[in-house]
Amino acid sequence: MKRTPMFLGCVLGCCLFSMQAAPLDMPIDPGPVLAVAEAAASKDQWVLIGEDAKYGKYFAPSNVQIVSRVNGIPTRISAWIKTTYSPEGAQETVDNYEIQASIPNPDVLSYSLALVEVNPQLRTIEYAQENFYDASGNVIWSKVYNERTVKEINSQSYDEDYYIALVDTVFHHGEKQRAVATDRWITLWKSTSPGGASSSALADTTTMRQRGDNVVYWEWMETKDKAGNVTEVKFIKKAMNVVQGTQRVIECKEWSPVKGWQDLKAELDGLYYPIAQNSAEANGLKRMRAFSKGYQYWLNRYRTDLPSAGRKDTTGSAAGTASNPAAHKAETSSVPGAAAVPRA
Repeated sequence: MKRTPMFLGCVLGCCLFSMQAAPLDMPIDPGPVLAVAEAAASKDQWVLIGEDAKYGKYFAPSNVQIVSRVNGIPTRISAWIKTTYSPEGAQETVDNYEIQASIPNPDVLSYSLALVEVNPQLRTIEYAQENFYDASGNVIWSKVYNERTVKEINSQSYDEDYYIALVDTVFHHGEKQRAVATDRWITLWKSTSPGGASSSALADTTTMRQRGDNVVYWEWMETKDKAGNVTEVKFIKKAMNVVQGTQRVIECKEWSPVKGWQDLKAELDGLYYPIAQNSAEANGLKRMRAFSKGYQYWLNRYRTDLPSAGRKDTTGSAAGTASNPAAHKAETSSVPGAAAVPRA
């Protein structure tokens, strides 16, 4: 779950959803699924995959399971993940989950286990169940999500570390290496106005997928004033047709110092528009065409409609096939130079 309270208006890729605890007069009855979680926790070796001042993030490689395949390619991956909490992280989590009635003292929240499923083709994660524990291992809050919220993973997602660990355990395509690489973000274009303001657009290579002639990806477009202050950010999910030279906006969130983050979904028409020649975006099209031509392996890494010759086939048994990944800080996924802008 995303636990950061800075977001003011929307959440990227359906990131945040509200969860209500059971009333105090209703006993918590996690049922047999909880026993499975506790058994998994006792037998598995938890590996640290990310941490900051609020949260520690863990997964157990031997617990990762392939749930479904299409043409031999895994399409659903399931695992239990673990989160530990500092006092600040516990307070933030209880507030964001709105479960003060069940956990009136957030200091008792020590760690949680969650059953999740990820889809590598769509780059999504779903939470099936969450259990919160005190330091003695007693369940203090539990919820099974009969209606799941699908959350797309991008640079603003709290869950990115978990997604990367699970997908790399199965596929070994290097999601983690790409996420922390210095060239994760490629510059599509830059422009400067006569008054000294500047704009630029960066494309997140971790999110790129090939769909026919389209490259689908997330873009960070930033505007600064003459003094270098960020005045506007647009975080955009695009589909760019690199053959026809057209593009459409799938999702868009906009940030300003005054309004914070705003969701512009209602303003989108879903249509493709031609990229004008000699425009700044034409340079972006040129860059995306070059990337599409040179990195077909990366763009097609999880496709189910290609013969094995079109991708590297490293999708063996999930358990015990991946070396333990080194931990990395959760904030390494931030957009370079965007420290002044809160996560969306």
